[in-house]
Amino acid sequence: MIRTAVLLAAGMGTRLGTLGARRPKGFLEVGGAAIVARSLGRLFAHGIDRVVIGTGHLHAHYDALAERLPFVTCVRNERFATTGSMATLAVAGDAVGGDFLLLESDILYDELALHVLLNDPRPNVVLLSGVTDGGDEVWVEADAAGTIHAVSKRRADLASVSGEWVGISKLSLATYRAICAAHADGDYEHAIVAAAATYAIRVRTVEDLAWGEIDDEAQLRRARDVVWPRIVARESARAIRRDVLLTPGPATTTDSVKRAQLVPDLCPREAEFGAVLREVADGCTALVADSRTHAAVLLGGSGTAAVEAMLASAVGDGPLLVVDNGAYGARMAAIADGCGIPCAVFRSDATTALDLAALESALRGGHDGRPFTHLAVVHHETTTGLLNDVAAIGARCRTHGVALLVDGISSYAAIPLDLAAANVTCLAASANKNLQGMAGIALVIGSRALFAGLRPPRGRSFYLNLGEQYRFFEAEGQMRFTPPVQTVMALRQALLEIRLEGVAARYARYGACWATLLDGLAALGLETLVPRALQSRLVTAIREPDQAGYGFAALHDHCRQRGYTIYPGKLADRRSFRVATIGAITPDDIRGFVAALGDYLRAAAMGRKEY
Repeated sequence: MIRTAVLLAAGMGTRLGTLGARRPKGFLEVGGAAIVARSLGRLFAHGIDRVVIGTGHLHAHYDALAERLPFVTCVRNERFATTGSMATLAVAGDAVGGDFLLLESDILYDELALHVLLNDPRPNVVLLSGVTDGGDEVWVEADAAGTIHAVSKRRADLASVSGEWVGISKLSLATYRAICAAHADGDYEHAIVAAAATYAIRVRTVEDLAWGEIDDEAQLRRARDVVWPRIVARESARAIRRDVLLTPGPATTTDSVKRAQLVPDLCPREAEFGAVLREVADGCTALVADSRTHAAVLLGGSGTAAVEAMLASAVGDGPLLVVDNGAYGARMAAIADGCGIPCAVFRSDATTALDLAALESALRGGHDGRPFTHLAVVHHETTTGLLNDVAAIGARCRTHGVALLVDGISSYAAIPLDLAAANVTCLAASANKNLQGMAGIALVIGSRALFAGLRPPRGRSFYLNLGEQYRFFEAEGQMRFTPPVQTVMALRQALLEIRLEGVAARYARYGACWATLLDGLAALGLETLVPRALQSRLVTAIREPDQAGYGFAALHDHCRQRGYTIYPGKLADRRSFRVATIGAITPDDIRGFVAALGDYLRAAAMGRKEY
């Protein structure tokens, strides 16, 4: 599985004149973005999580880029002015340590190029295209077996032509080292051809690939006027239809997360997949804790599976105090009852802040003459969008020596939280909400010491036993039972994307969507159930309008026909519907929804039955 890419970006761009003197070729803009930014975006979307850039000319531009992006490292070819691309490859490749994709920084390309190479089973592949008439072409000749044989800018020099050199290749580490050993300088293309005499370096031709190199102003004009429109048209034709889920979960996902599921069939007991599982578990943990002291136990299941596993495994003989200020707190109490855990319930209104003094009093009181050992609370109660103050509750639990169990299903990966600082013993979460992954993976995060010692009472659960799951994974590098392989691969991509965005930045984006929603609701004369100051900014419960002709089912269908899915309310005594502002969405999506909502309300008020 290729996870690394090397970009050759040391060139001086002399044929671009003053343009090349001011900035590296990779920073030329096409379609409103720098070429290198587009290339990095495509690489990240295809699961590449480490990019090494070989720099030289105007290297500070790339250095600044690497400071902003956690997956980018720059390595400088100090002799860039007097050496060729092979010298840059030798410098950059030394920082890799494994098989990699090799790209030139001055090419604009359809992402199909990456898909083709990453799914080609052969270890060494050079990508070719058909005739582009782009100017300054490098022609490639391959033998009958498809092994690269010769390259030339003069087509007449070759006995036959297999295609044009694109500037994107895949190399094994062994082949790369052989190339470097034999060639210290010159063009890397010729070094690859020479290495093909010993190593099987094949070609792969995509006849109609949309791409272009930018070496001079004529090629830059062609890239902007011809190549980029072709790329947009072709990628748009392959795009997955986008429906916006304004629901508390599953959330809207990126196309790259969806496509991450399209992997070769893989046995989940292979070491290769075990490495992915460990990476995913550590990545999930790192969002809220130090993965050296804490761990994420992964389970196949919904978020409720994580909550049940946490309660059934961690509480022991109890007693447990459950905070119920919404449907999901009530569900935790029902789970505890089903598991036979001695339990008391602290009830609070679903639209107002918890009375922390009253909660602490209940905590001190114990249950049936015994002190509480654990307290369970929902961080973000999606019944209404109410946010409970976990840090304040954690401080009180610390005072009384009580372990804090948190249902973080709909807050995790959006609202920044440090488990140790907030005194959280365990956090239940899932892949399909703010992580923006696919439904089907539940997880519980807690200390390694805790998990290693968990041995819940017999009969609580066989499948959802966190201690057994943790110990098996640490010993075998596998989940105890068959995991959803493709869903795990989607989660790996989702983790890559949240690392790029950052939890705080993601919450800020969600907050901008929420603010746009509240402004739109106010303009339509609609109110929320929860006061603004207590809202999570993730889910908003909206009072249903008291107007003739209104019905939630009709509103839901009207919005869904326009690409927006919303949820009904959860409170029987207060009529409402819910809109989530999580997932791969923007304020523009919310403005579109508000427009659809307004259209429905106006049509309903006029007595129209079809919206």
